[in-house]
Amino acid sequence: MSSSASPACRICDTAMGGPLLVQHDMPAAAQGLPTVDRLDRDRGVELRLHQCPACGLAQLANAPVPYYREVIRAAGISPEMQGFRRDQFRSWLEGHGLSGGRILEVGCGRGEYLAILGESGADAVGLEYSAEAADACRAAGLNVETGFIEGPESRLAGAPFDGFVILNFLEHLPAADRVLRGIAAQLRDGGIGMVEVPNFDMILERGLFAEFIPDHLFYFTRATLSSLLERNGFEVLSCSELWHGYLLSATVRRRRPLDISGLTTAQAALGRSFADFLDRFDARRVAVWGAGHQALALISLLGIKDRLAYVVDSAPFKQGRFTPATHLPIMPPERLEAGDVDAVIVLAASYSDEVARIIAERHGDRFTIARLEGDSLQTLNSGPRP
Repeated sequence: MSSSASPACRICDTAMGGPLLVQHDMPAAAQGLPTVDRLDRDRGVELRLHQCPACGLAQLANAPVPYYREVIRAAGISPEMQGFRRDQFRSWLEGHGLSGGRILEVGCGRGEYLAILGESGADAVGLEYSAEAADACRAAGLNVETGFIEGPESRLAGAPFDGFVILNFLEHLPAADRVLRGIAAQLRDGGIGMVEVPNFDMILERGLFAEFIPDHLFYFTRATLSSLLERNGFEVLSCSELWHGYLLSATVRRRRPLDISGLTTAQAALGRSFADFLDRFDARRVAVWGAGHQALALISLLGIKDRLAYVVDSAPFKQGRFTPATHLPIMPPERLEAGDVDAVIVLAASYSDEVARIIAERHGDRFTIARLEGDSLQTLNSGPRP
């Protein structure tokens, strides 16, 4: 991200304007503890906190720390935290039918939580960028892959997974949106996840001005965390404060593609209905009334242009032109006086009842009239006598 006065949002690329907060002479990295021989080279940095006016996400304009892909987790060895995680993981796994499922921990460090995840009933698999930390996990008997999810093009050997956890790691990642889409790509349809980040709502409420560090690029409220997750392939099932209010914990589900099978079924049913109706008449002895978008699409999608004579429409600016893609002539209503068709299919959307009434009033039973009702054509009159 640029160090200028108006950097761009890391997520949506909107210019953010000036900073909300500037802190001077801050530690350059949470893990950058200098030894005595490096003290003369250690310098504080300036932290600049901005908020995106478009997506609302608070973030530092500083460059990420060099080790942002690695997880370094001292708190993972706390007995209180271990007990909390054990209860949390077991409840989460059982509550979402994930017991025995393959669960990926994204950024597993040295396996502090991965081991507990396995003990809680998961077939736990870790992902860690640090080769040294990954080796330590394997030495402890944990199943870990060395690597990092850069984006949706990344693929892990063990995919697809039934679920995932990413714990206090997302806020470190400069391309958090791409990483989330990459995680989604590793999951089965409907896969469940647990996403935890430091709680910026609590930081603001309690005035914790010393909580800003270069390692944490993003500062999530409940609203901005939910928004980021929803924009990158997930449905947010719940989002709550945990661990004395310090954590925001969201349970998410990989968003399933929309089920459009009903559209295919409706097209097939309507195609049969049109075919049954058109088979009652000679080719090109049927007209369609209506040159609106629905009628134009139906003529094309149902493949009926060769069965039709022309299209009627009362709008003068459409008359004398042709239907796009199917190239049927568009005629004024007076053309029906020519007697060159035996039936009229009314496809005038919300005006269909009115149009059918007009045809009946002007022409009686001279034409068989049909109109669209749901997924079928309904014949409205007895039609011409033999």
